[in-house]
Amino acid sequence: MSFPMRSVLGLSAAALIACAAPGLANAAVSRTATLALLLRPAQVYDRPDVHAVRSHRVVSALRPYTHTRTVLPVLARRRGPNGARWLYVLLPGRPNGHAGWIAARDAKLTWTPWQLVVNTRARKLVVYRLGRLVAAFPAVVGRAETPTPRGRFFVEEALALRPGTPGAPYAFALSARSNVYQEFEGGPGQIAIHSTYGIGGTLGTAVSHGCVRLSTSALRWIAARFGAGVPVTVT
Repeated sequence: MSFPMRSVLGLSAAALIACAAPGLANAAVSRTATLALLLRPAQVYDRPDVHAVRSHRVVSALRPYTHTRTVLPVLARRRGPNGARWLYVLLPGRPNGHAGWIAARDAKLTWTPWQLVVNTRARKLVVYRLGRLVAAFPAVVGRAETPTPRGRFFVEEALALRPGTPGAPYAFALSARSNVYQEFEGGPGQIAIHSTYGIGGTLGTAVSHGCVRLSTSALRWIAARFGAGVPVTVT
């Protein structure tokens, strides 16, 4: 789900960048990220060849909660033995950070200038646009017993939550899954970025079950700019 552009809620870019911990601006991120918008369910292969071993996975063209098109970060592109085009994409779910090859005909290529980095040591979420740091927000991250999983992930779905819902106004469901919980409150142990509303936790601490919590104003700022498919690196 994409969200329309809105105001910055009174937070200037200079003020946002000033919140960053020393060294965060030096994180290595690319200027843009290529994305694959699935046009139909996509069979996953272990190499770019229709005769390769098929994964047991077929990635659905629609996400389970929002029923919007699945958007996957593209890590590489290649032509197969018969000249067909293939995409090496990050995949949602377990194991964390896994990837596979899908036929390019099953997707439409697009791109995003946005990338997120969650620094669990600094307990901040950092936003990059075109490779430049544009905002940094203090965050609640997973406690030692239930850490926020590290690795490269992406926003699997962006959900607008009903007023009064814990974590509102928005939740960014990530492709990451908890390394501790196989399921949590009926879900698959999915890691999300959401607000502290109705849940609590002091920003800048490590007390969550693995999710990343932000202030309500930070969530609104992010939701005004991008949605599904945006790469998220957790360090």
